[in-house]
Amino acid sequence: MIRPFGINEALFIVEAIRWTLALSAVAFAGGAIGGLIVALCRVSSVAPLRYLALGYIRLFQGTPLLMQLFLVYFGLNIFGAGINPWLAASLALTLHASAFLGEIWRGCIEAVPSGQSEAAWALGLGYVDRMKSIVLPQAAKIAVAPTVGFLVQLIKGTSLASIIGFVELTRAGQIINNATFVPFKVFGLVAILYFVLCWPLSLVARWTERRFAVATQR
Repeated sequence: MIRPFGINEALFIVEAIRWTLALSAVAFAGGAIGGLIVALCRVSSVAPLRYLALGYIRLFQGTPLLMQLFLVYFGLNIFGAGINPWLAASLALTLHASAFLGEIWRGCIEAVPSGQSEAAWALGLGYVDRMKSIVLPQAAKIAVAPTVGFLVQLIKGTSLASIIGFVELTRAGQIINNATFVPFKVFGLVAILYFVLCWPLSLVARWTERRFAVATQR
């Protein structure tokens, strides 16, 4: 039976934001760890590590996120892993984020002037100390804007987790629409909520990019 779209239905959609944010946070945190490893492998002097990281990036950047979600969820279940939608979505998005953040941060590391590394070598600093004390702190400043920009894309990308049954913002909208059959109201609200989540982050990304540009011109 079709029921009217009321306050309870709207609240059900709004409350689903917490799962969108939770999935985004888990994927971003895991992707940050994996992305740093990938980025360091990409700039490593060890050729096998560079090629392995490059292959990883090409794989996840060259295939749709939706397919990656399907492969993780259905693939692991075929092998008897018994993974649930929450774990599957977290794992797939973490792998996806690792590839993109790794490439973003690789570019930021290489953007640090080579003279900085040469000075570190002249001071007798080893690879770990050079990265920790000289290169990575400077690369982090460059990386803020593109990293926040990717976070916006990651939040929107969590909507694909609805395909495997994870009840986040988009899936909550689908559930309510199936019960009320008022798609304009339901998905209009969903779109507004995504905008509220993503627009402030987009402003932060643009602000930090402008601030960094001004700082480098001084």
